[in-house]
Amino acid sequence: MKDKAEITEKVQLYFDSMYESCPQKVKEVFHPHAKITGYMQEKLFEQSVDDFASFVAAQQPSAKEKKEPKDLEILSIEIAGNTAVAIVRDKYIGLSFLDSLSFLKVKNKWVIYNKLFHVEA
Repeated sequence: MKDKAEITEKVQLYFDSMYESCPQKVKEVFHPHAKITGYMQEKLFEQSVDDFASFVAAQQPSAKEKKEPKDLEILSIEIAGNTAVAIVRDKYIGLSFLDSLSFLKVKNKWVIYNKLFHVEA
C-alpha cells in the first residue's frame, strides 16, 4: 500500500506541475531521461523532460492563476516490483488527455520514466 500511496502522490505532483505551470515540479516528478510522447492533431509529439518543462512553464497565466477547476482522475495503478503504470485522465490546455505514466523506483523514490498520451475527442 505504501508504494501505491507514493505513486498517487507523484501523479498529483505531475498534475500540479501542469496546473501551476511549474517547470521545477516537472523536473522533480520525471526521471531525467524520460520521454513525453503522443499525438496532437494527428502529428507525433515527442519531448524530453527539459522540453516538456519549458512547454509547461510557457502556459501563462497558469490554470491555477485562471482559477480553472482541477480535473484529474486516476483510473488505475498497477505495480510490478520496482515498476508501475498509472492510467490517468486529466484536463490541460483546454484538452482532455488520457495518459499512461510509466514509473520506476530509483533510489527508493518513484519517478515517471515515460508518458504516453492520447488526446480524447
